[in-house]
Amino acid sequence: MNLNEIKEKALENHIPIIMDDTLNTIKNIMEEKKPSAILEIGTAVGYSAICFSYFLNDGGKIDTIERDLERIEEAKENIKIVDKSKKINIIEGDAVEILPTLEEKYDMVFIDAAKGKYPFFLEQALRLLKDDGIIFADNILYKGYVMSDYNKHKQRTAVTHLREYIKKVTEDPDLDTEILEVGDGLAITKKKIQVWYWYNIENKRGKKIWENHQKLWYS
Repeated sequence: MNLNEIKEKALENHIPIIMDDTLNTIKNIMEEKKPSAILEIGTAVGYSAICFSYFLNDGGKIDTIERDLERIEEAKENIKIVDKSKKINIIEGDAVEILPTLEEKYDMVFIDAAKGKYPFFLEQALRLLKDDGIIFADNILYKGYVMSDYNKHKQRTAVTHLREYIKKVTEDPDLDTEILEVGDGLAITKKKIQVWYWYNIENKRGKKIWENHQKLWYS
């Protein structure tokens, strides 16, 4: 079985996986920057992690969190089939419980799990993100519901929390976020780096200047 067959099997079984245009957007950024450490929240059958693994820096790795036992087993098998077991580490369990225990810093965080938990995932992703890292949140527009007047009970919790996520990443002055209408919506967020520096003018006393400096991960 190859990567395309893994993808087709997931689609046939109605397992949600990353959409092609969303994947291409992320690939373009990864090709430029070659991350060394990636955290994925929501493994499913391992398709997205496998795709990302081809764009890691030499010696890079992916930690991916999944709680569904059946999907974990399928993901392990898929990762083994494409010989990516040394690159991809599955952390088994609920991301809500696992994330607070992690301490490693990551170049990239990919969020694609329970929509009602996105604000919590964001909080943890920011804590674990390197200063020049980037967060991708998939399905952020959720079938168009998030930007509409949708208020039906069935998806209300998910839509409410996705709106909260967007509000946080777009209104926080320390973050820079772009919302793209690719796939089911993709939020791309990076930190603004706060830099203090000294300079002298005509041999006069030094002055300290506060500057918002953004280390751009993508152009």
